[in-house]
Amino acid sequence: MILLAFGVAGCGAGANQQVDARVPPAARNSPSPQPESFVAWKAAFRTRAIAQGISPGVFDAAFQGVGVNADVVRLDGRQAEFTKPIWEYLDSAASPTRVETGRAKRRELGPTMTAIEARYGVDGEAVLAIWGMESNYGANRGDIPVIESLATLAYEGRRRSFAEEQLVAALRILQAGDVTPAEMRGSWAGAMGHTQFIPTSYQSYAVDFGGDGHRDVWSNDPTDALASAANYLAKSGWRLNQPWGIEVHMPAGFSYASADQGNRKPVSHWNGLGVTTMDGRPIPDYGPAAIIAPAGARGPTFAVFQNFYVIKKYNNATSYAMGVGTLADRIGGGGGFVSPWPRDERELSRTEKIELQERLIAKGYDTGATDGVIGPNTIQAIRGFQSAQGMTPDGYASSALLLKLR
Repeated sequence: MILLAFGVAGCGAGANQQVDARVPPAARNSPSPQPESFVAWKAAFRTRAIAQGISPGVFDAAFQGVGVNADVVRLDGRQAEFTKPIWEYLDSAASPTRVETGRAKRRELGPTMTAIEARYGVDGEAVLAIWGMESNYGANRGDIPVIESLATLAYEGRRRSFAEEQLVAALRILQAGDVTPAEMRGSWAGAMGHTQFIPTSYQSYAVDFGGDGHRDVWSNDPTDALASAANYLAKSGWRLNQPWGIEVHMPAGFSYASADQGNRKPVSHWNGLGVTTMDGRPIPDYGPAAIIAPAGARGPTFAVFQNFYVIKKYNNATSYAMGVGTLADRIGGGGGFVSPWPRDERELSRTEKIELQERLIAKGYDTGATDGVIGPNTIQAIRGFQSAQGMTPDGYASSALLLKLR
């Protein structure tokens, strides 16, 4: 939901549950508390910020009235016990309402989107899809003061050094005059505007496409934000008029051990193994591709190309990349999936995923962590156990697998 924000970047396929970053404004009418320890932290941070080039006047204006935001503390500590399976996530990501709104925005912003596409070489549907995923086309941009959210996280969050880095970057943005402290609002984790840039990403990729002298991702006009997202994708290696991925048909006897997004091969490799498009034709050559099976061997499989990996640079969750890609396809007139999802399969809870990791480790399969996130290490561990048990090594963390481990 937020660009490389706390707890999202690097989560891989485990990041299927999105937290609503907004908090009703009424909940923030009273001043946030400033305990003595926060006042001491702020004084020490002020010295560090000034040493990094932030002027005392900018710092003092930005921190006027800033305290410890209880909503940020609560949201930072929230780890969802239950997450959506990939098919429910994609149902939501590319819901009929979101698709229709995206098409309407394309018509409404036609000349702007055409100009952005021409300048950056990024398909307009992909930019619109990121906008739809990040803020529901600007409807949910977040309303927490960014300086306060980041100060809270730098003071007592889970990733304090990262939060402090973002806080310094936010102060640099204020110092550059792109926005005022009052206008600089965003999510609980400090992601800002229509496309939810964190401050360092804003510094690297935000552009003044409107030509008014400011890189404005916060106002009701989304032009700069959309162009900035396109610039991000372009600099990450986007390939114009190429798909993120296509659904493919798997031949009998295919080894799902090779269905891994890290296993990129020439398309000729997969065609040689008998993998085809859903209508039986060879996979088109859009460059090296990997085969992924996000719901295991029982669900649809996909050949993914360069643009899939570019979207993952925006947000590293596989589910997010598929959500953006699927929404972009539907905005552009594409249809749904051909193969059914295993909707009878129950998504494991976070507690169950931790148990699964612990049991794999106990049997000699290294998951890298016991955090309830089914990332690459855990997937490889699952595959090792599945292979040893004579199961299809698809790396999918199913309830049947957990029962087998028990």
